[in-house]
Amino acid sequence: MNNMTNQHHPSIIALDGPAASGKTTVGQRLAEKFGYLFFDTGIMYRAVTWIALDHDMDIRNEALITQMAQSAQIDIRPPTENDGRACDVVIGGKDVTWDIRSGDVESKVSAVSAYPGVRKALSEQQRRIGMRGKVVMVGRDIGTVVLPEADLKIYLDASAEERARRRYDEIIERGGQADYDDLLKKMIERDRIDSTRAVAPLRPADDAVIVNTDALSEDEVYARVLEMCG
Repeated sequence: MNNMTNQHHPSIIALDGPAASGKTTVGQRLAEKFGYLFFDTGIMYRAVTWIALDHDMDIRNEALITQMAQSAQIDIRPPTENDGRACDVVIGGKDVTWDIRSGDVESKVSAVSAYPGVRKALSEQQRRIGMRGKVVMVGRDIGTVVLPEADLKIYLDASAEERARRRYDEIIERGGQADYDDLLKKMIERDRIDSTRAVAPLRPADDAVIVNTDALSEDEVYARVLEMCG
């Protein structure tokens, strides 16, 4: 009986939304439930940003950053550590999974991901992976640009205040240090850049189901999304 129901699940699930709206947690659980690949595309933009910072590149040099994104060898692998990560991010043999979550990367990633050439280079890689199907792809432009033919498109939203609080809790839980007001300021600025960029701005696809997660627990969001999967 179970096999029969499995066949009705959407093969390509696109989960979009702003930073810390709950996409990763929900996406991981869905992928695990269906035995699908979980692919957080934001990781690739963070990785490119990390490489740029690590090599002291000028983030404002669009041509240089674009060229680097086209040749960057970013490997996304299943997680090898049980420390809350969804996957391993490896660049040049180095595990940078948590490095790409630094405050420095966080504050620069929107500028890097606004470059059309960077988006084009990474979108092509993302699309190639997504078109194989049996994938939960998470990002900001999956339903609108990367995989407009996704079987199910969901846009998770939440207020900047709620999202800053979640990010704060996540950092503290990992033993890091964080300032809520600073996180909120960065979150609002990042939203502004993401939603006003010329190429693939952050917005729900016309046929996306919008879920506001402000007053919902992680389990409630997951239950709602799971219901949509049939």
